[in-house]
Amino acid sequence: MLAKEDRSLATLFSDLTQETTALLRKEVELAKVEISEKVSQAQSGAVSLATGGAVLYAGLLFLLLALVYGISAATNWDLWVSALIVGAVVSIIGYALLARGRRNLKAENLTLPRTVRSLRRDKELAKEQVQ
Repeated sequence: MLAKEDRSLATLFSDLTQETTALLRKEVELAKVEISEKVSQAQSGAVSLATGGAVLYAGLLFLLLALVYGISAATNWDLWVSALIVGAVVSIIGYALLARGRRNLKAENLTLPRTVRSLRRDKELAKEQVQ
């Protein structure tokens, strides 16, 4: 292999082109992997939101049922109190699922930190090579 000083300008440009192409391919591959991970995370968040919404809706139905039983049978406390307790518990579970899904869909959870870090490192290396 030739010493660094003995290589021609054409050889240097050829090497630079090959190394840049290889680097870009690796960066694209990393971005693909990270995007795939983030899509899976977004899907999980969407499923949690949908599930939480359905459970919260069921809770609302129980609360409404409790109100109906409470009004129609004002003297029969056991029935509507039981339905009210069940409705409150179901609503709390639904709220927890919705909060989890919302947290999973926040923008900072969908960034590509490894790709950004790698691109910054590559930028610094390129600056050093130019100088």
